[in-house]
Order: sequence, then C-alpha cells, then structure tokens
Amino acid sequence: MATVEAHLTQAYTAHVDTFARDNLPPHDQWPEFLFTRPEYQYPARLNCVVPFLDRWVEEGHGDAPCMFGLTESYTYRELQQLVNRICNVLVGKLGLVTGGRVLLRSANNPMMVATYLAVLKAGGVCVATMPLLRAKELAYPIQKAKIPLALCDGKLSDEMEKARVAAPELQRIVYWGSNEPGSLESMIAEASPEFTAVDTASDDVCLIAFTSGTTGEPKGTMHFHRDMLAVCDGFAHNVLRASQSDRFIGSAPLAFTFGFGGVLFPLHIGASFVVLEKAGPDDLPVAIERFKVTVCFTAPTSYRAMLGKMGTHDISSLRKCVSAGETLPKGTFDAWLKATGIKLMDGIGATEMLHIFISTVENEIRPGATGKPVPGYVAKIVDDEGNDLPPGTIGRLAVRGPTGCRYLADARQLKYVQNGWNVTGDTFVMDEDGYFWYQSRSDDMIVSAGYNIAGPDVEAALLTHEAVVDCGVVGCPDEARGMVVKAYVVLAAGVIGDAALTTELQNHVKREIAPYKYPRAIEYVTQLPKTETGKLKRFALRQIAQASASSVAAE
Repeated sequence: MATVEAHLTQAYTAHVDTFARDNLPPHDQWPEFLFTRPEYQYPARLNCVVPFLDRWVEEGHGDAPCMFGLTESYTYRELQQLVNRICNVLVGKLGLVTGGRVLLRSANNPMMVATYLAVLKAGGVCVATMPLLRAKELAYPIQKAKIPLALCDGKLSDEMEKARVAAPELQRIVYWGSNEPGSLESMIAEASPEFTAVDTASDDVCLIAFTSGTTGEPKGTMHFHRDMLAVCDGFAHNVLRASQSDRFIGSAPLAFTFGFGGVLFPLHIGASFVVLEKAGPDDLPVAIERFKVTVCFTAPTSYRAMLGKMGTHDISSLRKCVSAGETLPKGTFDAWLKATGIKLMDGIGATEMLHIFISTVENEIRPGATGKPVPGYVAKIVDDEGNDLPPGTIGRLAVRGPTGCRYLADARQLKYVQNGWNVTGDTFVMDEDGYFWYQSRSDDMIVSAGYNIAGPDVEAALLTHEAVVDCGVVGCPDEARGMVVKAYVVLAAGVIGDAALTTELQNHVKREIAPYKYPRAIEYVTQLPKTETGKLKRFALRQIAQASASSVAAE
C-alpha cells in the first residue's frame, strides 16, 4: 500500500517565532501529499543545509569546487565557513530567532547564495526578492510576511530605503558591498566560522516565495525544509540525472524557485555551479566557455537567442540543457538539437510546487510535449468542475506529489487546491501515452521570455498616468519572446497617441513597477471590450491581440 500523507504536520517545531506556521492554511485546505517512493522518506527533524553543505565537508569533499562567481570562487569548506559566519551575525548581532523572516534583495551573486543558505541554516524563513522590483513591490511582501530584517546588496539601496518608509514592519536593513562599519562584511569578519545548524523540523517553513500574482497582490507560497530536498530527489535525481563532476549555470533570478533549483541541485550531489549577476543570452555563452559549464538552465527565448552566437563562443562542454519558464516551441527544440546535438529537456513547474513536476528524461522526449509527471508526482486533466477528462481533451492541469501549495494567509488557497489536487492555472492536453502538451495559461498571466507578468499589475501602473483614461493589458504572440505585454489604451480627450507618448508611457511603467513588466507594444483605441457590468473582457482582448499578431506574420 502506497504511503500517503494527507494533511498532518509534525508536532515538533524549532520555531520560536511561529508566525509562518500560524499562517499556514487550515489542514483541510492542503493538497494531498504523496510520499510513495523511498527517496521521499524524510526524518521528522531536518535542516536542509546539512545535507546540502555540511555533510560534504564531513565526508571529505570540503576542498572540492562548489560555487563560482565572476571574481571569486568557493570550495565546499569555504562556502560552509562563510555561511556559518553569516549565521552567527544573524543570530548574535541581528537578533534573528528561529522562524523569523529575512528579506533578501540582490542579483545572483555568491553573497546572495550564502545569505540564502545562512537564513535556512539558522532556522529562519527566507523571502528572496528580485533586484528589479520597485519600492511598492518590495513593501507588499514585507507587510504580508511581517518581515523585520532585510539583507541587501548596497547597489540596490535606493528602492530598499523607499520600501522601508512604506513598510514600517521592516525594522533593520543591513547592506553588503561597502565594507564600511555596520556592513554585512564588517560583521562577518568578526564572526566565528563555526555554527551548528538549528535542529528544525522537516516541516518547519524555511521559504516564502511570492508569486507574480494575477490580481496585483502576489501570493506567498510556503515551503518546508523537506521540500528543498524533495525537488532534488524528484526532478534532479529522476529526470535530470546529473553527476558530481557536472557544473551548473542558470539565468533565472534566485528569487524564482526555478532559479534557486540551479543552486540546490548541484549542492545535492556535491557538484559545482556558476552564479552571474547578468545572465542574458550574451552573457551565458561567455560563462559557459570560461567555466566549462556542463548543465544549463534557462528559458526558451534565451536558447533561441544563443543559437546566433554559436560561432563566437565554445559551448561544447554542455551536455544537458533544461528549458522552463515558458512553453518550449518545437522549432527551438529542433534548432538547438541541430546546432549542439543536445535535446532540450522541457519542464513545467510552479512557485506553489517549488520546482518542475512534469518533464521527461532525454531518451523519452517527444518534441513539442512538456513531458510526463516526474516520478513521485501524478497529474491529470480536469474540467471546470474538477471532473477527470479523457486523453485528447483540453482541460485544466491538476497535480499532486511530495510538494504542494500552502499559501500564506490567503483565501486563494481554495482556488489553487481543489479536492486535494493542485490546480496550476495551466491548460493542457494529455495524449494516450501519458504525455502532457501545453496549450495556454488558464488565467490572465502573461509569460514573456520566462517572466510571469500579471496584466492587471501593468494596467494599474498605466492608469496612474494622466493621459490614460482606461486600458487593458494582455499577452500578444511574439516570435522572439514567446509573448510580449501589449497594452490597449484609451486616452484622455485631446491627447494624441503618437510614438512620443508611447515611449513616455513605457518609461512611466518602468518607474512604477519592475521594468521587465513594461508594455512592449501599445495600441491606442477609443473603447475596450467590456461586460454588461463594466468588466474588461480579457478573452476578447486576447483574441484581438492574436488576430493582430497573425496578420502581421502573414504580411
């Protein structure tokens, strides 16, 4: 009989600050968790940093290469000592108690990785954020998760200080990068390199990852120490099948759980990884050649862009390439295979699920299909009422396994988890052989170049400009980026919708919210499709955008 954990948590918790546990959803709203395979059996007490880092030093692997940045590198022992020093700073100088939340703000770099691991090892709860976020986008998670402490790269202090004003819950910010008195480096220099990992429960919350949100209010997804291992024992072990000699690189921010997997996966097997502050299509080939990278994680748009740079840099060290963040077109798969001899491993994950839960090992890939459930997960297609649909029928994707959705104090838990299943918001078709084929998002999320962008978020920013009376924002098909953000704008009387205004509105959005969310296309209209109650008909607007893109492609 398969072992199934329904809705129970361990009685023990190491958390003194119980905010995270207190704000988990009621147990009857949790998804059903499956621990049907031996690799998913975890002890009641577990701090994930011990198997990721400490055990390698204890087992004689401490002098092996671990982490590479552009200007510095660390062995496993050196990273452990840095992490331990930060733990001592957090606990001894910054007053972190177990269960306390710590916000991290930085681009991908070695210090971001070290602080992330230190918060977990010290029994805290990490809330990582992207460097592009503006003050009001930072203030929301600070207020929602009641975060008293932030560690931030000094280069990003401007918006961080503005967020402090907007969110009084944030009591202290410590910056790194200056070596001045009071900086994180100055405190690290005085701290001991010895620290014993806090004896946390395997189901103590250690990470709150915020989604992009379709309503302008991101959802905080709560993950346990055991979840960090589950995604490694699942996708990384059963599908990716990397080895200790591999060297990883990825483009996604560590604040994305997809990006953090590029750190956890190599640590899980004692391999090494590269972190880059800039990891665009121009930067990845350079780093792959320099560091002899063997495993790459990035979005389909990045792989497409790198195809044009094959003759400039030697990327022959690559042996495995993972594609996620948006659907992988068959044309991109075919072109990458022809150019490199490597089959792109497509996959779909979700912040709620922590990482990839549908993918396929290389020798079973069907180009164009996302794949099959990762061993340990099960998936199906359901209709709007949750009824199972037969193969070949378009419907909503439902999944369950060793990870799953637990929102931080959010009524939307009832929408994501239905009848014990995680309903991801994606539309799929499952074929007769059990392969899942992506169709579209089921909600208003725009997936562009691997970034999730909520249309209402962009609309809210546009509406703060005096020239805009009304607007609707949807995704528009784009050959290079998969989708682009397109805004349909109704202007105030007398305002001319010309190229100058388009640039002005785009810059306005970049100032209001994260710059990557700005509308790359703006069309001026006299009215928007609305329901009888005055609500925007997004489906109709998406049809208009689709037709517009099709007509342009046909010309």
